[in-house]
Amino acid sequence: MTGMRILVVLVVAGLAQGQTRAASKAITEADCTAERLGSAIPAGAIGEPVGAVTLAAPVWNAAANGNLAYCGVEGLMEPVDRSATARPIRFRVMLPAEWSFRAAQVGGGGMNGVTPDLLQNPGMRGGASLAQRGFATYGSDSGHQMGRGPGANDWALNEEAIANLGYLQLKKTHDAAMVVIRKMYGEGPRFNYFFGTSQGGREALTVAQRYPADYDGVAANVPIVNFSSLMLAPELIRIQEKPVANWVTPAKVNAIRGEFMRQCDGLDGLVDGVINNYMACRAIFDVKQGAANRKPWAGKRCAGNVDGNPGDTSAGACLTDGQIATLEMVYSRYAFATPLANGVKSFGMWLPNTDPSGSGLIAPARYRGQEGAAADAPMHAHLGVLGVTGFLFRDPGANPLDYVEGGALNGRREALSKVLDSTNPDLSGFAARGGKLLVVVGTNDTLASPGAQLDYYQAVIDRMGRATVDAFARLFVLPQTGHGLSGSAYGSGAAIPNSYDRVGVLMDWVEQKKAPGKQIRVTAGERSLPMCSYPEYPKYVEGVAGVAESYVCAGR
Repeated sequence: MTGMRILVVLVVAGLAQGQTRAASKAITEADCTAERLGSAIPAGAIGEPVGAVTLAAPVWNAAANGNLAYCGVEGLMEPVDRSATARPIRFRVMLPAEWSFRAAQVGGGGMNGVTPDLLQNPGMRGGASLAQRGFATYGSDSGHQMGRGPGANDWALNEEAIANLGYLQLKKTHDAAMVVIRKMYGEGPRFNYFFGTSQGGREALTVAQRYPADYDGVAANVPIVNFSSLMLAPELIRIQEKPVANWVTPAKVNAIRGEFMRQCDGLDGLVDGVINNYMACRAIFDVKQGAANRKPWAGKRCAGNVDGNPGDTSAGACLTDGQIATLEMVYSRYAFATPLANGVKSFGMWLPNTDPSGSGLIAPARYRGQEGAAADAPMHAHLGVLGVTGFLFRDPGANPLDYVEGGALNGRREALSKVLDSTNPDLSGFAARGGKLLVVVGTNDTLASPGAQLDYYQAVIDRMGRATVDAFARLFVLPQTGHGLSGSAYGSGAAIPNSYDRVGVLMDWVEQKKAPGKQIRVTAGERSLPMCSYPEYPKYVEGVAGVAESYVCAGR
């Protein structure tokens, strides 16, 4: 191959005597050409239907900021549907100058619409990036483009675009990238991975569920899991708050987090501003589970149900019956009118946390359709509201607060769930082909739903059995960390340990058969903790607080 040099080293482990294996394969700028890579990929090379696949001329990028030089390739996959609301999939492949025979698909974020930055660490908290390790990386915008102005959001009315976002684009992007990689290096990767966070975390679970033969290792941080219900959940809270008496105002934030800490901080054996025992705390405040007629908020009830000082922002502020009813709804499982995809009957909502005002759990104002809202009040909006107005209502101008559980839209809810939700607990196909799965969630997450994540964890264990799951998956929890898996102790502000080499841990498991333990040491400066496998948590035993050796991973 013109311009290519191959570096060969002797690898002892796993090779027959006298065999050699290339440690890396190198390319130069002379290889980064349209003549080598071509300008199109046959539609038949893609495992899901596409209209056509074209490639732009590749561009060589010099080494910079600790990353290797690489050849960047951008492509376009036309939809099968040719209507005005259809959108192409824009994808990108990064081919490093020194290829380690590894590839990784990188997931997106939010509602997607942007091709991910393939040079950035994919939700890592330690260790070298994929680019620095010689991975060929690839990703896409999921089949629509972010934009403003008339028609920018009409992709949300297109069934193919919705299905691309849900799962189809993952296979399409993978298959196109494999063609490009083989054209450049003359062979495919020896190991293929998926790394994703948030929406990308859902995508990571999706490929393990739907396309298990394509990946050796999958890592998902804070996956949104029940995508269709997560987009709807903020609207369900605002619907609960339609009566002004049910509105939990921003003034109540400190009262809410203070009550969580009062009842839950010491459940892990240490009062330190950290709710480590997330399972026991959830059991207290989820009134849909456990003994009936429990009243976890009784100690905060306003005397006579009259709030004499509604502007009180202190931890001692009281709560009215209507506000308590809303909090019970926010921190308990929400039951569906009918089961959704994979037999899921409820949405896990949120766990007790120290950031109850985050991501719209508490509304700062009244919205159109709520009691007391001004005639010109805005309609409620949030990151995923297009999934309600567009996907569900099929009208981007609709008021999302008009949704009625079990009403005329219930059939549409069921259909969308089958496309968008990554809730299949049967990962036997991925396990059987030797795949390894690493998932981490944070209980202080107010963007994704920790309750839904933990319910998925339990569903996988219930379906496959603990011993089977432990052989191929690690389902970790970082208590009191948010959507970025960072957090701090209530009161002191001490950082919650969260740093470890995610890519290295997964590579060791996949390539060296070196399984991580049921706990991983995570750090934050001089502080450390064990990150425990669900449903265990870091229980303080004795010694210096904030040092991993002072804790054990314990059950409820």
